[in-house]
Amino acid sequence: MNPAANVVLRRWRMADADAVVEACNDPLTRRYLPLLPDPYTRSDALSYIGNGDTAHAVVDGHTDEVLGAIGSTPDRDGGAEIGYWVMPAARGRRVATTAVELLSARLFQSDLRRLRLQTALPNIAAQRVAIAAGFVREGIARGASRNRDGSRFDTVVWARLADDPPGPSPRPLPDLPGGRLTDGVVVLRPLTEDDGLVTYDMRSLPEVSGSSVVGTPMDPAAVTRQCAESGAKWLAGQRAEMTIRRAGDDAYLGEIALYYAEPALREAMIGYSLTPAARGHGYATRAARLVTGWGFEIGMNRMIAGTAVDNVASQRVLEAAGYSRESVQLERLPGPEGTRIDNVAFAKLRPAAT
Repeated sequence: MNPAANVVLRRWRMADADAVVEACNDPLTRRYLPLLPDPYTRSDALSYIGNGDTAHAVVDGHTDEVLGAIGSTPDRDGGAEIGYWVMPAARGRRVATTAVELLSARLFQSDLRRLRLQTALPNIAAQRVAIAAGFVREGIARGASRNRDGSRFDTVVWARLADDPPGPSPRPLPDLPGGRLTDGVVVLRPLTEDDGLVTYDMRSLPEVSGSSVVGTPMDPAAVTRQCAESGAKWLAGQRAEMTIRRAGDDAYLGEIALYYAEPALREAMIGYSLTPAARGHGYATRAARLVTGWGFEIGMNRMIAGTAVDNVASQRVLEAAGYSRESVQLERLPGPEGTRIDNVAFAKLRPAAT
C-alpha cells in the first residue's frame, strides 16, 4: 500500500497549533527555512494558522493527523511558487510529493500555467520531491534566499507547466542500484555532507590537489559544503560522486566520480583519488571497473579517462580496468603555477551485445 495514499489537504484549525510548533522547531525544518522565528512559539503558530489563506494543512485522510503544510505564493507572471514542510515523523512516506501533486493540480485548474519550487542546494530530499512531482530543473538562482544573519545562499529553481507530463521528470543519471556499487572488496556510495572532513584531508594532499583540474579549497568548511551539494549535481545529471570504502570495516579509501559532460554523445569520464594508505592494493582498479560497468548499464556508449604523462600508477589502473590508451593531448591539463601539462587519454567502449 502506498503510505501516502491517504494524504489530503484541508484548511488549518487552531487545534493544529501544537503540530506546527513541533515542526517549526525541528532542526531540519529550521535549516531550510532559516527565517522562522527562533524559538517558534505557540503564538507564532496561531498567527500562522489565522493568516494562512494560501496555506493548507497536509493531513492523514483517515486519522486527520497533521503531516505537514503546503502553500503557494502568486507571482507577477501569472504563476505561483509552492512551498512546504513535513513533520519529522512523516518524512520518507511520499507525503511532500503527494501534497505537491495535489496542490499543483488545484492551481492548474485555476488557470495558472506555470508553477515553481526553489530548493537549497544541500536539500537533496526536496529536490527528489520536485523530480517525483514532475518539476524540471531550470538552473541555479544565485543568492536567491537569505539566512537570519543576512547572508545569502543559492537555490535550485524547478518549474512545472500545465501541459507537462506527470512525474517523475527524467533524470540523466539514476541512483545506484540499492544505493551502492560493490564487488565484495570495495563499496561505492554517494558522497554526502558527512564525508566532508575525510574528503578534505585527502583532497588537500599535495599529490592529489596538484593533479586536480579544479583544485581543492584550503578550507574544510568549503569542502564539506561541496560534499553536501554533491547530490544536487547528481540529480541534475552533471556528475555522480562517490566515496570508496573497504567492504567489511567501511574504512575510507578515497573517491571516484562519473562526469557526464557529453549527453548527446553518450560519453562520460571517470576520475578518482585514493588516500596514501589505500594505494597499491588494487582498490582504484576495482572502483574504476564498478563505475565503468554502471556507466554502461545506464546507457553510456563510451567511457573515458585521462592522466598526466608521468602518472604511471594511474595509467596502470586504467589499463587493468579495461581502458585502452588512445592519444597524448598536448597541454590539455592545468599544471602548477600557471603551467600546462599533457594528458594521456584513455577510453573504453560499451561491450558488444551477446
